[in-house]
Amino acid sequence: MGMATITKKKLIQVISQELGLHPNDVRNVVQSFLDRMTDYLANGDRLEFRDFGVFEIVTRKQKVGRNPKNASVPIIIPERLAVKFTAGKKMKKLIEKDVKSQPMPASTESSGGTAHPSAGL
Repeated sequence: MGMATITKKKLIQVISQELGLHPNDVRNVVQSFLDRMTDYLANGDRLEFRDFGVFEIVTRKQKVGRNPKNASVPIIIPERLAVKFTAGKKMKKLIEKDVKSQPMPASTESSGGTAHPSAGL
């Protein structure tokens, strides 16, 4: 299974074809849905979609980071709010099924998984 990036435009196109609806109608519903999700999350609300997952606002604690060019200088990364997504049962099952059905790449098995990904190029 290939890892594709699905855009909002592509999603609207697929739903439009599946349901036989005009793309503009689907676009309006999808955009309204995304706008409402954004509004609710901005207000600190938790969004729960059974079998799909949960979106919620969490606080990321302050931490100390390092500049890779000058590791001796610590950088304080301030506390911030972030959106967290937790997959629902149905989604977890589908994702785990896909992972289990994929064979391990030969390069990590033979090298013990320590080789840099570009080492064999």
